[in-house]
Amino acid sequence: MTAKHAPVRFCLEVSPAPCVLVLFGATGDLARRKLFPSLFQLHTRDLLHATSRIVGCGRTRHDQESFRALVAEALPPSASAAERDTFLARFSYVRTDETDPDTFAHLGQHLAELDRIETPAPFNHLFYLAIPPSTYQSIFARLTAAGLLEESGHNSAWRHVLLEKPFGTDSATAAELDAFLQQHAREEQIFRIDHYLGKETVQNILIMRFANILLEPVWNHTYIDHVQITVAEALGIEHRAGFYEQSGLLRDMFQNHLLEMLALVAMEPPAEYSADAIHREKLALIRAIRPFPCDTLGDVMVRGQYAAADNMAGYREEPGVDPSSTIETFAATKLWIDTPRWQGVPFYLRSGKRLTKRTSTITLVFKCSPHTLFGTCEPDSLVLNVQPDEGMILNLQAKRPGPKLCMGELPLAFKYADLGDELDAPDAYARLLLDAMLHDHTLFVRNETIAAAWQLFTPVLETWRDHPDRCPLHPYAAGSDGPAAAADLLARDGRAWRPV
Repeated sequence: MTAKHAPVRFCLEVSPAPCVLVLFGATGDLARRKLFPSLFQLHTRDLLHATSRIVGCGRTRHDQESFRALVAEALPPSASAAERDTFLARFSYVRTDETDPDTFAHLGQHLAELDRIETPAPFNHLFYLAIPPSTYQSIFARLTAAGLLEESGHNSAWRHVLLEKPFGTDSATAAELDAFLQQHAREEQIFRIDHYLGKETVQNILIMRFANILLEPVWNHTYIDHVQITVAEALGIEHRAGFYEQSGLLRDMFQNHLLEMLALVAMEPPAEYSADAIHREKLALIRAIRPFPCDTLGDVMVRGQYAAADNMAGYREEPGVDPSSTIETFAATKLWIDTPRWQGVPFYLRSGKRLTKRTSTITLVFKCSPHTLFGTCEPDSLVLNVQPDEGMILNLQAKRPGPKLCMGELPLAFKYADLGDELDAPDAYARLLLDAMLHDHTLFVRNETIAAAWQLFTPVLETWRDHPDRCPLHPYAAGSDGPAAAADLLARDGRAWRPV
């Protein structure tokens, strides 16, 4: 008899109402690499209303045909001519300059013309700012002045704005940006994107935790020894010296991606599955993280910078980088969460550029079995693979083939890719674009969470700047697992990182 998969529930995607997506930065790298392919996914899965339109905006001069040709270059070669043509027909282009209010008046006229298309419901407008954060305020001000963010009371059409990180560079700049945004739009209109939250494995954390009796009762300090979160990149800064020299690894990865994953892993169960309930628990978790001891920061944190090795340039040899730069390209830390659930459980976080390979994982290492029947204790572990091979592995102690007491670690594993035709889900950016059009804030970041994250990490950044000797910069060979000091961080506790 052929085995069948168990029935699945709640597996119907919801299609949004007619919408015009206005994409600022439409000629940029993010749009070509991520946004156009993701929008094409939604199009081919019938998750864009037949009348929905996409308006590209930018300073570059394009007519409609040249802009559609630029979009076409980003589409998969396997796409059929019919799919490409119907998708490209959704696009138009309006040249905009944030210093010129007349171009925003022209954009408003173009949107009004699109709104005259006969549709079952009024057009909603989603403004996606895929542009440098330094231009957010001028774009917001122009959109407000042109009346493009107003939500009139006589119909249900909404006006949403979707923003890319970073949301400030420290507590003060984040607060300044948020205060400005709140002057021009309500919090419900603002969607702050963290694309890690759109990944299937990350979305699965809450369901896996709270829907399985095998896991929910043991997700606490009684059974878990420690937790590791790793985000490793094999690439260097890839011609982004201007950004990286101002940002560094901690701002780029810890304050957002790693902390958001940590919150989902460690938060208390929400009262219900709703955006508000989930955000409340995430905020409470981040606020419960013990502040870093800045006077002895080197005891709990390591920062590093990749150096030349094996024909790979070091960070200071990258084009545009200051030859004496002290910007970190690696960071690792141990932190504590002061809640009853996690009493005495250390959380180890690390991320770096130019490491052995590209991988993002969350690993929960369990305590050893209290029984010593089989001699030496080896802990079980649950590994959540966020990228590149999304899925999970439960490593258990079991008998291996051979002698009757031949025992070792054996995995119970699955990959989302193994689901074959059943895996027809949008990728991370497609998921988040769809949710923004559905007015679903669950997978987005809220202003209070951002403020709490910066409150945690701003003292670290200030200590690095004012007292660098308290947490020295360690060189590490490009292509390695990072500085030896990161391994020592766990070795002092009798633990070790899961290999990159």
